[in-house]
Order: sequence, then C-alpha cells, then structure tokens
Amino acid sequence: MKVIGAGLPRTGTLSQKVALEMLGLGPCYHMVNVLTDLPLARQWEQALDDEVNWDEVFGEHESTVDWPGSFFYRELADAYPDAKVVLSVRDPEAWEKSMLDTIWEVWYGRSVMAHLSMARELVDPDWRAYAEVMKRMWAAGGYFSGADLRPGHLAEAIARYEEQVQRNIPEERLLVWNVTDGWEPLCRFLDVAVPDAEFPRLNDSKMFVDRIIDGSLMVIGEWRKRGGEVDQPALSRQASG
Repeated sequence: MKVIGAGLPRTGTLSQKVALEMLGLGPCYHMVNVLTDLPLARQWEQALDDEVNWDEVFGEHESTVDWPGSFFYRELADAYPDAKVVLSVRDPEAWEKSMLDTIWEVWYGRSVMAHLSMARELVDPDWRAYAEVMKRMWAAGGYFSGADLRPGHLAEAIARYEEQVQRNIPEERLLVWNVTDGWEPLCRFLDVAVPDAEFPRLNDSKMFVDRIIDGSLMVIGEWRKRGGEVDQPALSRQASG
C-alpha cells in the first residue's frame, strides 16, 4: 500500500481514485469495489468486529480512497508505515447537502432510490449485509444512525473529522487536498510527474444514484423471474425498524 486516502465519502473520491490510477498508483480500492462484489462487505464487517489481514483485504491494490478503507485510516497508517496519507476535504455545508442527497437518502430517506434500496434488501441477502455494514459505520463514526438529523450536524461532523485526521497523522506524511486543487499539489506530495492530461472530474453523485437505482431494479427484476418470494425475517426487521 503506497497511498491511503483518509477523506470521507462525497469528497471527490471517485475522481481521486481515477487520478491515482493515472499516476501509476493503482489499482485503487474504492467503495465501487464493494458495490460490484457485495460479498466483500463481510470482510469489512469482520474489520469492524475484529482484526483482519490488510494484505488479504487489499490484495494487489496499491492505494485506497473512500470508505470502507478510509474509515480505518489510522489502522492502515500503522499497518503501512511507508504509505502517504491524503485527506480529501470539502466545504462542510456542500458536503452535508451531498450526503443528504445520496448516502443518507438511500438508507433513511423517502425517495424512489431509498424505496428501491429497501425493496432490494428484502430479496438480496448480499445487499442487506452491505446495508447493515454501512449503517454500522456511519453510526460508529457519529454521523447518523437513523432518519433524525438536525440541520448542520453533518457539516459539523466533517469539520471535526478533518481536524482529527490532522491530529492523528504527522504533518510530513499528510496532504490535505481538495479535488479542485488538481494535479500539482497531489503530484508534488506523491513525488510523481504531473501527467499530460486533464485532471479527472467525475459526477460522483449522479453515478451513485444511478448505480443504486439501476442495480436495485435489475435485482428486483431477476427476483420476480425466480418466483418473487420475500425474505420474511428481513421484512419483519424493516417493519420494526
């Protein structure tokens, strides 16, 4: 592991993933790894409950950004003492709005995306396991654990988190970086050449929503073809929650 991304989700981490891979520091582990291979969520559940072998978790990956990896940035910094740490930051109010429109919304909102995700939990054990791990992480980090969320809470939470990272990681090992800063500070910190290409700027919010909706519709469609039986224990848990 050469680069540990400590930034929270919704701080331009997908653009950061692509950028690191363009710099030859990939493959880069990102939440998309888990979303495209949902059984991996059980590895992260184990990491929450017990120690794991990080080399086995990351395999050939030379960098990691976004959750679930950045949730464990301190453990990873200890496990890979030669790795550099990049804290991707974002305006707190803008981050709160992005979170409310995407990650919080999918777990606790009332949009079509949220309802499709809840329906998928009833018919897809892997999605249900992923949802449970993600909700545990957000609750453990003190961000949210349910639908009740006062205005400004998330903005305050990311500000505290960014201060915490800067206290925990030595200054010489840490880059505090906004995706809008582009190549130069990132390449200087990583001691690599600036590529002759534009910095990747991806619409991560749209991709997130599309991935949840399209994935849920596909799984629910396949479930209907198989006969459409609902996981009754999962239905009971949703009703009680």
